[in-house]
Amino acid sequence: MPKKKPVVVVTRKLPDVVETRMRELFDTKLNEADRPFTQAELVEAVKTADVLVPTVTDRIDASILAQANPSLKLIANYGNGVDSIDVATANNRGITVTNTSGVMTEDTADMTMALMLAVPRRLSEGIKKIENKEWAGWSPQWMLGRRIWGKRLGIIGMGRIGQAVARRAKAFGMSIHYHNRIREPLEVEETLEATFWESLDQMLARMDVVSIHCPYTPATYHLLSARRLKLMKPDAYIVNTARGEIVDENALIRQIEAGELAGAGLDVFEFEPAINNKLLNNERIVLLPHMGSATIEGRIDMGEKVIINIKAFMDGHRPPDRVLPSML
Repeated sequence: MPKKKPVVVVTRKLPDVVETRMRELFDTKLNEADRPFTQAELVEAVKTADVLVPTVTDRIDASILAQANPSLKLIANYGNGVDSIDVATANNRGITVTNTSGVMTEDTADMTMALMLAVPRRLSEGIKKIENKEWAGWSPQWMLGRRIWGKRLGIIGMGRIGQAVARRAKAFGMSIHYHNRIREPLEVEETLEATFWESLDQMLARMDVVSIHCPYTPATYHLLSARRLKLMKPDAYIVNTARGEIVDENALIRQIEAGELAGAGLDVFEFEPAINNKLLNNERIVLLPHMGSATIEGRIDMGEKVIINIKAFMDGHRPPDRVLPSML
């Protein structure tokens, strides 16, 4: 008798090739409408699924998990960050959580560098000048920005993405500095020519550009608080492609409006998809709609990771990308 396929509920529309493969392997319930699940729909999903495949737009908290059917044994997150999943509660209820670590590294690092260039070189402003037909021709003083060659880059979180950004920034002639919970091995520092700062405060005060790549956890909520933002130089820039909640957004706006920070490049927001109007109306802030990992190749790779994790789990093996509460 053939083995019964696990019921897999997917909360958002994924690339066609990924959905096709999931249908072949599992009893897959897809979200053809491609809109975020409501809370009621999430509750229904955990009541019917053996495996739930959520995304960053789904909040799987203790109240949702309390209503899960005992058959739900795996939450295979379609994404790297699991801050929207109560991993500790899931673990206590015997539900394994996995993510798609590693596949978004290069894409996110590319987008970080794009923002790192766009903000000081005023690319967004320049595009608007062209669109509004405000350019009358070249002038020695027209649209002057700042070079990044020779500037100090401070990376907060020297994991896979932080190191990928460091490699790119080094090629652009930047001096690499970083703050991490744990210092990287000497060979990593030597390869990247990176300087470790045990004190985040001291690093922030000396950097020209600060790029955020740490995970969002309760410990990193408003890690860049109003106090820490005030430590930075008035001609410094912030780039955030991690999570919006890591930065005190209102304090960031105040600092830039007061001329106490030169600008920011943001791909994530504290209350997304809502965006503060003061961010929208400031020419020194470049905004992107959470698209740091948005490449066709990356999204397919993420789907393949999800499938591998589900298959490994259903075959009785430890999934390769399991997330434990101790890792957060």
